[in-house]
Amino acid sequence: MKTISNSVLYILLLLFLHACSPTNILTTGSGSAMVIAEGERSMGSVIDDATIKVNIAAKFINSEDNLFVNISTTVLTGRVLLTGLVDNQEIRIDAVRKVWEVNGVQEVINEIQVGNRDSLKEYANDLWINTQAKGLAAKAIGLRVVGYNFETIQGKVYIAGITSRPEQLEDLIEAVKTIKGVKEIVNYVIVVKE
Repeated sequence: MKTISNSVLYILLLLFLHACSPTNILTTGSGSAMVIAEGERSMGSVIDDATIKVNIAAKFINSEDNLFVNISTTVLTGRVLLTGLVDNQEIRIDAVRKVWEVNGVQEVINEIQVGNRDSLKEYANDLWINTQAKGLAAKAIGLRVVGYNFETIQGKVYIAGITSRPEQLEDLIEAVKTIKGVKEIVNYVIVVKE
């Protein structure tokens, strides 16, 4: 009975989010949104990914290591990209273990860094880079940018998403390369055939 009520809750949440969107683009979360863009993902796939993301968030919230605060997740077709900064290797391993406990996870891409942000300046720089990446990407490829997620950790920009246009992805990466302070770009975008 609990599974049925959870499923109904997820569907209602997704419908609510879809109804609230001015562009009828379905999103969840804040900075790391999951998106239906241009029909490249089925509604079933989006619901499955949203369920995985919610279940991971529940595990991270219950963690004593502030995983919910320190780690960002992006879920696309059962692939989970983890980014963030934690204090030690044990916390990093624990985060990956918790993700693998969630039903539906097909792959875990662990890009969690061990260390600390030495200063507010470093954090602000990452935030600035991330904002610039979103802005330049929007300028380069227009509204199609909603199909991509960006995360910046210590100058390393992670890009995730799904596209059927490889040339669009190349334009996006070239735009992000021009941002001052970008040390590396890690591409986790899935290119599908139309």
